[in-house]
This record gives sequence, C-alpha cells and structure tokens, in this order.
Amino acid sequence: MSDTGVAQPGAGDTMTLTEHLAELRTRIIRSALAVTIGMVLIIVFYEQVYDFLLGPYRDLCESKPENFCSPDLFAFSPTEGFSARLRIGMYGGIIMALPVILWQIWRFVVPALEAKEKRYAIPFVLSSVVLFAAGGVLAYFTIGRALEFLIAWSGEEVNQAFAIDKYVGLFGLMIFAFGIGFLLPVLLVFLQLVNVVTPKALLSGWRYAIVAIFVLAAVITPSGDPITLMMLAGPMVGMYFIAVLIGYGIMRRRRAQA
Repeated sequence: MSDTGVAQPGAGDTMTLTEHLAELRTRIIRSALAVTIGMVLIIVFYEQVYDFLLGPYRDLCESKPENFCSPDLFAFSPTEGFSARLRIGMYGGIIMALPVILWQIWRFVVPALEAKEKRYAIPFVLSSVVLFAAGGVLAYFTIGRALEFLIAWSGEEVNQAFAIDKYVGLFGLMIFAFGIGFLLPVLLVFLQLVNVVTPKALLSGWRYAIVAIFVLAAVITPSGDPITLMMLAGPMVGMYFIAVLIGYGIMRRRRAQA
C-alpha cells in the first residue's frame, strides 16, 4: 500500500486505469488542501503581505518626482478590494503549498521510474522549491524597474493611478513567471535522467535553445517590457548550460557504475 491508501503494483506489475485515476485524485486533493491552508494563512496576515507586495512600487514613487507616480493603490469598484485580497491569498497559498504540490507530483510519477531514479525524489523537490523561490525573489526586485520603464513610456501627460486588483495580478503573475522559468534546469535534468534527451543533444542545440528561451520569456512575462524579459531570459540561459553540465555528470556516473 502507498501513502495514499491505494495499492501499488510490484516491480513487474502495471497499474490499471482505475488505480491511476484514484492515485491522481488523492494527489490532487492533498495539493488542494495544502493550497487552502496556505491561502487561509496569507489572508490572516493580509496587511503584512500587502505592505510587502507594495514595497517596490512605494520605493519607486518615493525616489521619483511627486508627479511621476502615486504610492497609493485604488479600488474602482466595491468588490475590487475583496477580490484583490482573495487573489493575494490564492497566489500566496499556491506558493506556500509548493513543496507539497511538487512532492505529490513526484510521488505520482515515481511508479513509472526505475529504482535507481526514485532516489532523486528529495533533491528534485528541494531544488525545485529553492529555484522557484529564487525566481520569485528576482521578480520582486525586478518589478520596480519594470514599472519605472512602463510609467516612463506612458508619457508625462498621463497620471498614474493603479487599481489594486491589477497591481496584485501583475505582481502575482511576475512571481509565477520567474518561478516557473527558474524550474527549467530541473526539467532538463529530469529529462536527461530518464534518457529522453542527452547532454550532447542539448549542447549541440544551444543556439536554438537560446532563441526558444527568449521566446518563452517573452510569452510568460506579463508586463511585456524588455527589462523583465532580459532579467528572466538571462538567468534561464545560464541555468540551461548548468543543466547540461549536470547531465554530463550523470552520464559519467552511469558509465562508472557500469
């Protein structure tokens, strides 16, 4: 029996479709429960989280002339403040539940892996959490520069009045875009681990990979400004080559063991 209460097949067995669906349902329920708990905690400490999110924009406005931007956010409908609170709670809940979500994903994938590949469970989850957090931190320090660029390009005649819901949505999408982008090396190492791609193939196609990374960064960055694009694509290119080096290390270890 697995930790889900669903019987796991032996080494030579295969899971039925019903068992797969039951396993998937259990993993989804556990992930949803973790997100709900995280969401409740974020809403309880909403004021502190809100001040933290507003920090980059407030610092930008205080460092610029008075007519550049206002550090205040506005609600343009009776429900907008409430929806912004729920959105902050949802984004924060997903981020807080990320270790649980990644663990559930790995546990669902484990039956399809070989025994020697299953031991990478903890490194997979830990590295994913650390890289996602690193991407979120970079997004936090990038959004101020992105807003400065966007405000400057809107023209001096335009008065800046940001809706709280729009600001929170942009901030949340920025964090998720950078976090997901920073998971690229984990995905590449996993694909090399299960022999879907080889380090040699990744290295030989590095030119196409760089173009694909910049296209991906342009697609997933919500602000669309060049500063955010470069701040995301640059580290992703570096992590691509790091993943290739890790792949060569995996191949060398396999040859030594053989």
